[in-house]
Amino acid sequence: MSLFIDQPYWPGHGRLWAHLISDSSFEELHQFAGSIGIPRRGFDGDHYDIPADRWSMVVDRGVTPTDSKDVVRRLRAAGLRRPKHLR
Repeated sequence: MSLFIDQPYWPGHGRLWAHLISDSSFEELHQFAGSIGIPRRGFDGDHYDIPADRWSMVVDRGVTPTDSKDVVRRLRAAGLRRPKHLR
């Protein structure tokens, strides 16, 4: 499994959010998100938005914590980065 999550620093809807990504495939990402009860509507083109209160649970399930710059770098290196205007 090659899944990563940044810190929940991103505000929205009165909460803080993190970004869950795969550096190998969207299929892997969708399967994992579904297995932890994250709805498909949480998918934002190249990542899932994860609320801060679920961050620890995601990490406990084996996802590697990292920083936001690394998330973008990994998505680009894997060819999975989708610019915001194309999402």
